[in-house]
Amino acid sequence: MLSMRLFLALVLGTFLVVVGWQSNLFATNVTLPPQDAYTDYMWEVHHDERPTPTDILTQAPDEDDTVTAEMVTYGTLEEKEIKGYLASPMNNDRPLPAIIVIHEWWGLNDNIKAMTRKIAAEGYTALAVDMYAGESAETPEKAMKLVTDARNNSDRLKDNLALAYQYLEEEENAPKIASIGWCFGGSLSLKTALLFPENLDAAVIYYGGDLETDAEVLKSLEMPILGIFGELDDRPSPETVKEFEMTLKSLDKEVEVYIYPNADHAFANPSGERYNQVAAMDAWDKTVQFFSEHLK
Repeated sequence: MLSMRLFLALVLGTFLVVVGWQSNLFATNVTLPPQDAYTDYMWEVHHDERPTPTDILTQAPDEDDTVTAEMVTYGTLEEKEIKGYLASPMNNDRPLPAIIVIHEWWGLNDNIKAMTRKIAAEGYTALAVDMYAGESAETPEKAMKLVTDARNNSDRLKDNLALAYQYLEEEENAPKIASIGWCFGGSLSLKTALLFPENLDAAVIYYGGDLETDAEVLKSLEMPILGIFGELDDRPSPETVKEFEMTLKSLDKEVEVYIYPNADHAFANPSGERYNQVAAMDAWDKTVQFFSEHLK
């Protein structure tokens, strides 16, 4: 049986004919911008990088330590299983608030899995979704292809997020559900909020380049939002971030925005070359506090 939140969304939403009922959970008028402008910037930022593991990753809980984690099938798209990385506290015997974890342009790699375990250790069920159909990238060239292909099929992205929401609510019995994402995933975390404007309980955006500043679009949002950004980032620029914040506040929305000085795009990624440990640690503390306030 569908929950009341999903039932209301189904009644109010516009029906899409893509893959079953999950396409009807969200607002259908949300669009992604042309891939060339966005992905060109991502290429400019990341073209000389590699997702190199660092010692910081070892600080995340191990699967056999304080959390349990496994790959799960959270849905089917185009007759293919969609698998994600599910983590939760060890020896938990009750439904927990859940968080949809959305990866960067590199894909569902070891860094995102480590972050998913880190989130779970704070007392949540965390599901890292896979927007790249089982692939991830170790080179910018591969990442560019994957992110371009993904963005060229926006209906598939929407359905993927709907499946994740459905899985956490129905299979994990999550009483509350939030989203978090970085870079490409940060943009999709905001898109998740716009797709589920009345259903999502909180959203965290780490330097998502596709910040929406149109009040007509943002007015539907009902959840609190936390935005984490770098002062040196060009997409989104500090000016765009401030416009995003002021627009939400003008609509009486609950929003917290932090712009870190001397921090660039992807500053919170310990496997990236722009990692800023001081800013990343402070941003993480604010993220933990935000989720605790709005999900527990």
